[in-house]
Amino acid sequence: MKFLLLALMLTSCSASPQDLSGKMFTFPLKTNSAYVRPTSSVRDLIAFTVCHRTFTDLKRDHALFSLATPNNPNAILVFWHSSVQEMEATVMDHPLKLVGLDYKLNMWHSICTTWDSTSGLLQLWFDGKPLSRKFATSGSSIRGSLIIILGQEQDSHGGGFDINQSFVGMMSDVHMWDYTLSACEIHNYMDDLNFTPGNVLNWMALEFQIFGRVIVEKDVMTCQKA
Repeated sequence: MKFLLLALMLTSCSASPQDLSGKMFTFPLKTNSAYVRPTSSVRDLIAFTVCHRTFTDLKRDHALFSLATPNNPNAILVFWHSSVQEMEATVMDHPLKLVGLDYKLNMWHSICTTWDSTSGLLQLWFDGKPLSRKFATSGSSIRGSLIIILGQEQDSHGGGFDINQSFVGMMSDVHMWDYTLSACEIHNYMDDLNFTPGNVLNWMALEFQIFGRVIVEKDVMTCQKA
């Protein structure tokens, strides 16, 4: 009974979509038990764009976005490799190393990743700048029961978390689309201008579950005087 009560205390569920405009998820601890699980009814992705803003002081490896299917724990993964100072974007177990990023600590970074199954091309946008387009995989879609995790990296469908890959910091403005955004739309997202919200994940109408110690806070990070 005590264990059940503790589990209920540490897990909160969103019964209906929440508008998280002006808010952020804060992940304050290094742990393999704290994460956010957004929910979506999508079961087949022939293309995608995923965007998010993150703020951290981590000097180690950490996951920024993880999507798994029953047959593929790394269906989509955006991951920072600290030792080699490279971002890794993975689609269906095809990892691509992305270099030359000025991934500074203790400041907000905006990251968008796009992929299309027809061409197989993947591209990452970092703080408004596009990186070189690279071939990942083509000819098949990401299909099945999709589990999306923020704050941890999935080594199995919905689990297999490694504490040394956990995210510690803040995350905001998570959107995901089932198509590749145009360059203009990505710039609008990066510059916090009007853009079409995600139709897979929409930060302004997000259904999600929180597990462990993750806090929803206002994303104002500086003193604003009248």
